Amino acid sequence: MDTKVIGLGFQKTGTSSLREALKILGYKVKDTSQRALIPILKGNDKKIKRILKNYNALEDTPWYMIYEKLDVWYPNSKFILTIRDEEDWYKSVSRHIGDLKNPMHEWIYGLGKGLPKDNKKNTIEVYKNHNKNVIEYFKDRPIDLLIIDFSKNQGWDEICKFLNKSIPDATFPHANKTIKRNRNLIQKSLRKFKLYRKKTKYIIKIAYINKFIGWNKK
Repeated sequence: MDTKVIGLGFQKTGTSSLREALKILGYKVKDTSQRALIPILKGNDKKIKRILKNYNALEDTPWYMIYEKLDVWYPNSKFILTIRDEEDWYKSVSRHIGDLKNPMHEWIYGLGKGLPKDNKKNTIEVYKNHNKNVIEYFKDRPIDLLIIDFSKNQGWDEICKFLNKSIPDATFPHANKTIKRNRNLIQKSLRKFKLYRKKTKYIIKIAYINKFIGWNKK
């Protein structure tokens, strides 16, 4: 699969909606991948390509961080930048990440700045700079980049025109608006256990990267 559809928007900009929309259009989508971080930091391009080999669409973390490499590896691909009002985005991403210190977010937002709720100025600056850099990168290739804001009722019309696809007979999937959460005590306890396990795993992973790899974006 030498050409792909690649989502360039930060998490909480509608990445779940984009993923579901691409699936409806027939794409096999690779979304967020924690296991890709260490190969990216090591510059292990072969391993990254192996992770992506069987997919013709990518979105969410960490793929938007390495879009320049992906552009070289997969010529003639199409790129979709999902955007959102920065204040609304900041509130959403702060709630989503909460107190969970994730090595991926330490890499994206800066070492020691991976919790957006504690670093509003830095978080918004990283978000704005990413969008600005993407737009600058594709300024001479407008046919390769779609900028879309799902909060402004954009959806099938824009995506299908960009990808030269017929509009499907399906409601556009505003994914996170339709998720129903069961809040019974058993599920709450399970979520707490999973969160504790994640926190422990991520602490170990951050320490490993600090000692043996480093945080340069190779």
